[in-house]
Parts: sequence; C-alpha cells; structure tokens
Amino acid sequence: MRDKIKIILVDDHTLFRESLSFLLSKSKNIEVIAEAENGEVFLDLLDSKLPDVVLMDINMPKIDGIEATKKALELYPDLKIIALSMNGDEAYYYKMIQAGVKGFVIKKASSDELEEAIRSVTNGNDFFSPELMKSIIINFGTTKKVITEKETKFVHFTNRENEVLKLICDGLSTKEISNKLYISIRTVEGHKSRIMDKLNAQNTANIIVQAFKNKLIEI
Repeated sequence: MRDKIKIILVDDHTLFRESLSFLLSKSKNIEVIAEAENGEVFLDLLDSKLPDVVLMDINMPKIDGIEATKKALELYPDLKIIALSMNGDEAYYYKMIQAGVKGFVIKKASSDELEEAIRSVTNGNDFFSPELMKSIIINFGTTKKVITEKETKFVHFTNRENEVLKLICDGLSTKEISNKLYISIRTVEGHKSRIMDKLNAQNTANIIVQAFKNKLIEI
C-alpha cells in the first residue's frame, strides 16, 4: 500500500487553515503533518518535518509565500509547492512561478480539485486551477512586462488603473481625473499610489516616463 502524501499547510488565516486541514484529513491518501501561520514558521518546521507537498498562501506577514518558496527550494529542490490563490492574486502569478511553485489552486476550489492538484504535483506534473487560468487569459492584455530602474517584472493593471494611467499621461490633474471618471479624489490618489508602486515610480513625472518607456500608453 502506498504511503500517504505528507502535507504542510502554510496560511496566516487560522480558520481557513484549520478548515482545510480537517477537509484533507478525510482523504485516505493524504496526511497533514504540520501547519504554519507564515513563511518564517514554515521554514523552521522544515528542520524537523519534510513534507511531500506544501500548500502555500501568497500574502502573509514576516515572510510571504514568494520568499518562503524560494528559500524552501534552495534547501530542498525536490519539494513540491502549490500556491493557494485568492481572486485578485494574478499579479503574483509570475513571481510565484519564478520562485518555483508547481501549481496554483484557487482557495474556493472544491476538495476534489485540491486533491487532484496534490496528486498531480506528487506525480511530477504541474497543476493550475482552470478558474485561475481563465482569469489570467481574460486579463492577459493588462499584465505587462515592465522594466524599471530597479528590476524587470510582470505588472498587472486593473481596468481602472489603466484608465487613470492614461489620464495622468494626458496631463490631467488628480481633480480633473476625479471629475472625468466620476470617482472621489481619494480614490484617484489610491489608484495613483498603486500605479507608482507597480512602476517603482517616485512621482507623477516618473509615472509618465515609465509608462512611455515601457509602451504602456500609445501616443
């Protein structure tokens, strides 16, 4: 009889982690050997508990899923890691792939899909949630390769961020963008702040330079 697939769950939401552990305990072929609330605790666990598969959240305090994946695979290159993804995590898709994950599963996926993902990566294959792939394909046009002074990365812009970016490059002020899009000044500033973060821009002028440099806006 084949040994059970040993799992470590890494997620900072206790209720979700415990619910997932209970769900997986119902499977005859899977055993949850440990849980961790962040990447730091997970990396410490690897000293004493080596799993077959890790279910890894992306956004966590202290050490996030991206960094934890990189460090774990440096120590144990054969470790299989599946990212647990929320809707809206598409911007991290490429970073997690580059870090070395073998699959993505949406957190609201069925237990059958999760077990299929675990079996798939255990057998040496990749697994990507159909819903996630659909979302990535739909948003493909707004996920762009951006070259900044600091790094080269893939950046996902929402439709609204694209609108705000275009209007910034058209020379409109925050108040003018607010009036044109019928949104509050505070909302415009929030979009602008996220655009600056994604482009590693320090100010409006730098946003415009980066946008045209990377051909994010057509002249």
